[in-house]
Amino acid sequence: MTAVLLVLIVLLALLNVMQWVTRRKRTEQLSYIINKLQAIMDSSSQEQLLLLTEDPEYRRLLIAINRLLEQNRQSRADFTRTELAMRRMLANISHDLKTPLTVVLGTIETITRRPDLTPQETAKLLARVHAKAVEIVELINRFFDLAKLESGDKEISLTRIHINEIARNSLLMFYDLIESEGLQAEIDIPDEPLYGWGNDEALSRALNNVLSNAIRYGAQGKVVGMRVRGEEQVSIEIWDRGKGIHEREQALIFERMYTLEDSRNKSFQGSGLGLTITKRLVELMGGDIRVESKPYERTVFTISLKRLPHI
Repeated sequence: MTAVLLVLIVLLALLNVMQWVTRRKRTEQLSYIINKLQAIMDSSSQEQLLLLTEDPEYRRLLIAINRLLEQNRQSRADFTRTELAMRRMLANISHDLKTPLTVVLGTIETITRRPDLTPQETAKLLARVHAKAVEIVELINRFFDLAKLESGDKEISLTRIHINEIARNSLLMFYDLIESEGLQAEIDIPDEPLYGWGNDEALSRALNNVLSNAIRYGAQGKVVGMRVRGEEQVSIEIWDRGKGIHEREQALIFERMYTLEDSRNKSFQGSGLGLTITKRLVELMGGDIRVESKPYERTVFTISLKRLPHI
């Protein structure tokens, strides 16, 4: 009997020692995790939390912590990009507002200081002031539109829309400008009606922005084209053979206030908001927009929406 009790006592002692060792090991591991996590957070490093352990619960914990670290790094990177974009946006806003305002102020000063101007000369100068004032208002409206789209304040109703008709109407709006620029229009819109899920006004505005962009930057190619096709989705392609968009810039052109270098001069004046607004509008319709470009060969913007069957 005594021997049995001794064996039990020894077993219990061993069990207590094993539990103590396990608890101590867990405590050390937790202490390591806490200290290492604090060091990673304080240094903003790209490290991950690593720990050799056979404990499945610790493994799950480490996976969850590393996911949070990755999300935190991504959030910091997004914040940094947003901050840089905001700085660039403010610089571009200042430039785009300053230029027409300088013209307005200079023209008004000319009118006030030169009473000898003929009525025709005064009218010409006032027309310039009016044009620049309209440019300023349009620019400010674009800022407000983008702010509403990004804040979620602007809602658009989605319904069944006739893609062929909207595409033709958008192209007709620019036909006179295309001819005046000496460009050839190549149109490929099928007779068969194609319907999509979207919004008439939003799609029209998106197409107008892309067409305007194609005419502005693609004029050297002497041709602007539009192609509508329906497969799994209904897609509208707007293309040109102009100077194109280099690969490094294709991922950036939909960012707010991003403009190609040439858009900073008079020949290619642009606020850098048109394509950003276009992307937001297309996304609100549940679609997507993408660009492919080979300079002086073919630059194509493709807007794709959910296709609806013909009734």
